Amino acid sequence: MNIQLSDSFTFKKLIRFTLPSVFMMIFTSIYGVVDGFFVSNIVGKTPFAAVNFIMPVLMMLGAFGFMFGAGGSALIAKTMGEGDIKKANHLFSLFVYVTFILGVTVSLISFFLLPKVAVMLGAEGKLLENVIIYSRILLISLPFFMLQLEFQTFFVTAEKPQLGLISTIVCGVTNMVLDALFVAVFRWGLEGAAFATAISEIIGGFFPVIYFSVSKKSLLHLGKTNFDIKSLIKASINGSSELLSNISMSLVGVLYNIQLLKYAGENGIAAYGVLMYVNFVFISAFIGYSVGTAPVISYHFGAGNSKELKNLLKKSMTVISILAVFMFLTAELMSSTIASLFVGYDKVLFDMTSRAFLIFSFSFLFSGFAIFGSGFFTALNNGLVSAIISFFRTLVFQIGAVLLLPLVWDINGIWASVVVAEIMAFILTFTFIGLKKKKYGY
Repeated sequence: MNIQLSDSFTFKKLIRFTLPSVFMMIFTSIYGVVDGFFVSNIVGKTPFAAVNFIMPVLMMLGAFGFMFGAGGSALIAKTMGEGDIKKANHLFSLFVYVTFILGVTVSLISFFLLPKVAVMLGAEGKLLENVIIYSRILLISLPFFMLQLEFQTFFVTAEKPQLGLISTIVCGVTNMVLDALFVAVFRWGLEGAAFATAISEIIGGFFPVIYFSVSKKSLLHLGKTNFDIKSLIKASINGSSELLSNISMSLVGVLYNIQLLKYAGENGIAAYGVLMYVNFVFISAFIGYSVGTAPVISYHFGAGNSKELKNLLKKSMTVISILAVFMFLTAELMSSTIASLFVGYDKVLFDMTSRAFLIFSFSFLFSGFAIFGSGFFTALNNGLVSAIISFFRTLVFQIGAVLLLPLVWDINGIWASVVVAEIMAFILTFTFIGLKKKKYGY
């Protein structure tokens, strides 16, 4: 049975509707994980450090896709809830076209600036050479990667989350197969891993364009549009929390790399890379759930259905609590196994990564609530509160923690800084939910 945005959601219906988005985000996060696995085990430790070194910057550039996806989707779903389907389609087309043009522009500029940025961040010698090779290949696919991130939300808004999942699975499998072929079989090294990811990202951005251009069954269609600067600004402001969150996480990742170079050298960056791979996968489940619920929340907000908003918030908190405990226990029990999978060839690096994992995994108990809270307020078209939660969670709290805690606990303070930051974001999120309850009626 097809689930519609206008439905009243039970636990079963909510999970069925959001599960494709959860798996979709998990598969997207696997791109970098697969690259890291093959690069680390076959190409070597320095190329592996190079991938981890520049990845935060590349993710920062792709974050504009999240911005128009989240902010635009909230505006589109709210417009649908108000009954104006024609306007919703005009907005949908506008956001897609602008995202692609922006992606091409950012890619061209970054092609020349990224090497200078890498040098400023401390890369030199072989590490710098590998960073330039990997990043320039991935810049080719950046416009499509931005579209792929954007369409993850738009598929849900069009009531086609299953198609979004299928598209992402195809891209994920393509990446895995090409990584195995280019790196393990053809021995193309770091370039092979980069081309494998770039090809999968191009497929991920191109397929949805074709679908929304020709499908007659979708609620949303790509077609003619009007240049609506007011809606672009509103979507940008509303999605600024997602943009800010991704940029902040990337900036924090850069800062972590700088701190780790200081306290542990290349081994520290490699260990942090393993933590981030698993963190991407685990966190993506929370992000996927937020992406899946956002259009539903926006629709009922547009329809003035405060009773269903209350129902969605209550059930979501239960789902996130269960996910949080499961992720924490999984990370604690599998810390050594995961470390061995990526860096088992180096005992010093393995020991550092395993110890880091045992500390870092406590963050999973708290992170999902702030992620959902930010997405919840974006869906309510309250970009300011959403941005505040994201800004403090991903930038202020983490920067403060990663600068101060190592002074007391040395490198263990770096691993613990994420935990401290997530606890503080958890408190901030529930403060805002309580303060805004009367306004939104949830």
